[in-house]
Amino acid sequence: MSDERPLWRRIPAAWELARLGSAGEAPSEWVPAQVPGAVQLDWARAKGLPDYRFGSNVRAYDGLEDYHWLYRTRIPDLGLRPGEEAVFACGGVDYACEVRIGGKAVLRHEGMFSPFETEVGARAGEALEVLVLPAPKEPGEPPGRSQARRSCKPAVSYGWDWHPRLIPLGIWAESGFVVRPRGRLRSAEFSYELAEDLSSALVTVASDPPGAAWRLLDGAGRAVLEGSSEPRVMGSPRLWWCHDQGEPHLYTLEATLGGDVLRRRVGIRRTRLVVHEGGWAVGGFPASRAKPPITVEINGRRIFARGSNWVSADVFPGRVDAGVVRPLVTLARDANFNLLRSWGGAIVNPEAFFDACDEMGMLVWQEFPLACNDYPDDPAYLAVLDRESRSIISRVRRHPCLAIWGGGNELFNAWSGMTDQSLALRLLNRNCLDLDPRTPFLPTAPLDGMGHGDYRFRDDRGREVFEIFGTASNTAYSEFGCPGPAPEEALRTFIPEAELWPPRPGTSWETHHAFGAWEADPSSHLYLPMIERYFGKSQGLGELVARGQWLQATGLLAVFEEARRQKPRCSMALNWCFNEAWPTAAGNALVGWPAKPGPAYASAKAACRPVLASARIPRFQWRPGEAFEAQLWVLNDSCDDLPPGQVRACLVAAGERVPLGSWDFPGGKAGRNVAGPALSARVPQAAPGELRLEVEAGPANAWGSAYRLSLAAP
Repeated sequence: MSDERPLWRRIPAAWELARLGSAGEAPSEWVPAQVPGAVQLDWARAKGLPDYRFGSNVRAYDGLEDYHWLYRTRIPDLGLRPGEEAVFACGGVDYACEVRIGGKAVLRHEGMFSPFETEVGARAGEALEVLVLPAPKEPGEPPGRSQARRSCKPAVSYGWDWHPRLIPLGIWAESGFVVRPRGRLRSAEFSYELAEDLSSALVTVASDPPGAAWRLLDGAGRAVLEGSSEPRVMGSPRLWWCHDQGEPHLYTLEATLGGDVLRRRVGIRRTRLVVHEGGWAVGGFPASRAKPPITVEINGRRIFARGSNWVSADVFPGRVDAGVVRPLVTLARDANFNLLRSWGGAIVNPEAFFDACDEMGMLVWQEFPLACNDYPDDPAYLAVLDRESRSIISRVRRHPCLAIWGGGNELFNAWSGMTDQSLALRLLNRNCLDLDPRTPFLPTAPLDGMGHGDYRFRDDRGREVFEIFGTASNTAYSEFGCPGPAPEEALRTFIPEAELWPPRPGTSWETHHAFGAWEADPSSHLYLPMIERYFGKSQGLGELVARGQWLQATGLLAVFEEARRQKPRCSMALNWCFNEAWPTAAGNALVGWPAKPGPAYASAKAACRPVLASARIPRFQWRPGEAFEAQLWVLNDSCDDLPPGQVRACLVAAGERVPLGSWDFPGGKAGRNVAGPALSARVPQAAPGELRLEVEAGPANAWGSAYRLSLAAP
C-alpha cells in the first residue's frame, strides 16, 4: 500500500486548462481538465478530437506537445486549525513547469518523477496556476527517440516500433491540497541487515525529524518488534520470497511522532546477482574477468528468472493506476513469471504497480528512464537526472519486490554509444550505492554475455528460433521476441472496416505497427511473407490471424524452454514484451491492450511452469515420411526434488498417433534439469495441417507438454 497518513486531510482541486502559444500569452479560452491526466486528453474532450487509438486518428494529436499549457484552480478554504499547515502537493508533472500563486511565480520544476510542494497557507480564493512547458526536444534531431536524449522524459513517447509518436504533457500524478500537522513526521525509512544465515535481522527506522516510535506488525496486526532511535534485533524474521519460491510475506511499519502517524508495508529479504556456476573458469593467462553476474539469488537460493519486459501500460501515464496495473501483474504471476524488467524507455510506474508486485511475489528489475540514446555528460542534464534518480530510488527502494536497478536500455551499442565511463551511468551507480546499497545495479542491458534478440520466428538467414537460440550460449536472454497479429475481434475495434482486408502498408495497419515498424525489416511486425512461406496465401482475416498467432505461440514456447535448458550458465529468460500501451495490429506482446492475453500468453505460461517435461525440436515444418527427432528433458526450477518416473512422447497428425518412445526418468534434484535421450520416428502420412508432439510425464501428466508444429505437403 502507499503511505497511509491518518491525520492528514487531502482536498482535491477543480482544474481548468488553457492552451497558450507562449509563456506570457493571456488565456483566451478555458476548458475543463482532469488531474491526473494529460493536456491532450483534456483538449480532445473539449474539441471533439477523435479517439487516437482508432485508425490513423493519432495524427490529429500531432504538435499539441509544442504548446504551453496553463492549469488553473482556486485555493479553497482549507479550514486550518492551530498547529496545522497547508500545501499544494503535486505528485508529478510531465515534464517541466512553473507554479504561480496570485499571478506570481513561486516554483519552477523539471522532471516527471520528482514530486514537489509549495505552501499555500490561508490564501483562500487566490488562483493557483501550473504552467506546463512544451515537451523537450533536442534541436536538430529528426522526429524520434533522439529528441529525448537531453531530458529524463521517457523516450518511448517520441515513437517506437510498438508505440505511437504521441508525447504527453500535463499533471500526470495525484495532486491537490494537503492539510497536515505543522510538526509532522516527514518520513520514516525502514532498513535492515540480515544475518548471513538469515536467522535474524537488525532493524533500523530512521525518522525525520528523529525520535519517532515505531512498531512492526504482522499480517494479523500483532506487534512483533518495537523501537525508536536505536536498531533492534528481530529473531527468525519471516522472509519475503518471489511467489514460486515461497511466501511473499509483508509486515506493516507504523511510525508515530507527536501524534502524526505513518503506515506502510515492508518486507525482509536479500537479493543478489551472482556469477553462474563455472563462470569463473575464464581460461589461462593473460587472464580476464568472468561474465558480469546475472544469476538472481534470493535469500541465499539461486533461481532461474522467468519473465517478461514490462512497458508503459498506457500512452498517457496519468491513466496508469491500480485498476490498470493490478490485472496485468496478476496475469504475469499466473503465467508462472517471477521477474518483470521495467524497461527504461517507459515510465517508472506509480506505487500501485510496486504494491501489486509486493503482494503477489513478483520481482522487479527497475531501469531508469534512459533508452537507446547517447545521454550527454552535460551539467544541466545531469542535474535533472540526479534529482529524478534520487526521487525514484527513495520511493522504490521501500518495496521488497525490487531486485535489480538498471541504468537503462541498450546503452552500450552502436546506436547509443555510451560506455561505463559515461557520467550519467556513473551518477546512477553512485546514487544507488548511496541510497540503496544492498540492491544490485547493472549499467544497462544487454551486457557482455547477455542477449537481446532475435525478435522474429525466422531471421533473414533462414534460421528459425529453434536454431537461433539452440546454438546461442548466453548467461541471460533479457529480451527476445516472436511477433504475431492481434486477435480478429480486437483488430475490428481499431482498424476501419474498409482497411481490414487485405492488410497493406500505408493504412491503419501500418499506423498500428504491422508494416515498417522495425527498421530491420519493412514487413515487420506482421511478416506476411514469412507466414505465406509456411502456409501459402490466407483466404481471410481469421485464417491469417490464426496462422500468425500459431507461429508466435510456438516460437515463444521454444525460446523459453531452450533458455531454461541452458541452465545453469543461463539463468534468465525475459521475452519482449509483456503488455502494450495501445492496441497494436501486430507485435511481440503477450497481452494485448489493455489486458487481453492471447495464444502467446498461454504458450509462455506453459513453458514457464516450475516443472515440465520439455522437447528440443530441430524445426517447425515437416513432411510425411521424414525422420522426426526430439531430445527429451525434465526442467526443474522448483524447490523440490523430483521422483523417478516415465516420460513418453508421440507424434499426432489427423488422429493418427505414432509413438517416439519413452524415457525412464531417474528423478532429479531441486532446481536442477535432467537431460534425457533423443527419440525418433517417421512423420505420419497425413494431409497438410497440424503435426503435434505430445510429451507425457509427472503425476496425472502435470509435467506434460504439447508442441504445435506444421505438416506440409509431400
